[in-house]
Amino acid sequence: MDITILGVESSCDDTSAAVIHNGVMLSNVIASQAVHEAYGGVVPELASRAHQQNIVPVVSEAIKRAGIAKTDLSAIAFTRGPGLMGSLLVGTSFAKGLASSLQIPMVDVNHLQAHVLAHFIKENDNDKNQPSFPFLCLLVSGGNSQIILVKSYNEMQVIGQTIDDAAGEAFDKCAKVMGLGYPGGPVVDRLAKEGDPKSFKLSRPHIAGYDYSFSGLKTSFLYLLRDAVVKDVDFVEKRKNDLCASLQYTIVEILMDKLRKAAKDLGINEVAVAGGVSANSAVRKAFEEHAEKFGWKIHLPKFSFTTDNAAMVAITGYYKYKDKDFCDFNAAPFARVTL
Repeated sequence: MDITILGVESSCDDTSAAVIHNGVMLSNVIASQAVHEAYGGVVPELASRAHQQNIVPVVSEAIKRAGIAKTDLSAIAFTRGPGLMGSLLVGTSFAKGLASSLQIPMVDVNHLQAHVLAHFIKENDNDKNQPSFPFLCLLVSGGNSQIILVKSYNEMQVIGQTIDDAAGEAFDKCAKVMGLGYPGGPVVDRLAKEGDPKSFKLSRPHIAGYDYSFSGLKTSFLYLLRDAVVKDVDFVEKRKNDLCASLQYTIVEILMDKLRKAAKDLGINEVAVAGGVSANSAVRKAFEEHAEKFGWKIHLPKFSFTTDNAAMVAITGYYKYKDKDFCDFNAAPFARVTL
């Protein structure tokens, strides 16, 4: 049976649409919103307005690039949550309208689950580099830092997560204080390559189990800047490379310490990473080093699949469609949800 899924993603500030046919990606179109850069973060009202402007042309372009007609679609998968409520409403409402007009089912998608299943997107029929079950996935993004035990496409267990700030938030908030702009993660990554990661010692959490905490790290970084700038107002400009290198080094060490412990305790050596922070060069290097040292079989997503995109929504919808796991047309989005 041929299954063609249109995926719609509108959880934050990227409007995206993608088409998946029998597990193979035919198109993946993303419209980003540069308007938020001036505010140092995503402004929810501006995001939802931009989604309203972008969603029709983005979906039209995705269908065009896929070389199909709307009538070829088997179902529409949409991000139901978590995310910004106004943004989610745009995607949810559009999916309902299109599915209703085509008289095809809808599939609601958990945004976090979609990030994990991004590893199963195939770009051609010969693409065989998907993880085997069970595997561990480190999900790291602007709002989430989780260690997930993935038992199957539809069975995932969060065994560790942040109790306060996420790793991406630590990157962005510290970058903002240094005046590096938004989003801060990519800038920190770039500057860190020219700095010494051992220049500054930052606070590390002592949390039991596999849970994370980044608020203490963030606070110690802010205190470091405050005390240094009192003595030298040009401190940040003079030492920004070393500051970024130390910040990035500490965040990655915190992430990998818990992931390494989980892999050892559970006896699992198949490990993946997903989410926006998985594009970070130090995170990827750490995974490669762990693969060499501990014999991990690692899975690093393509850069195009690290940030929010509709291909990951469509592939999740594909597997849910195979299970006939559809949602009601009365389904409402929700801002917060766990796996």
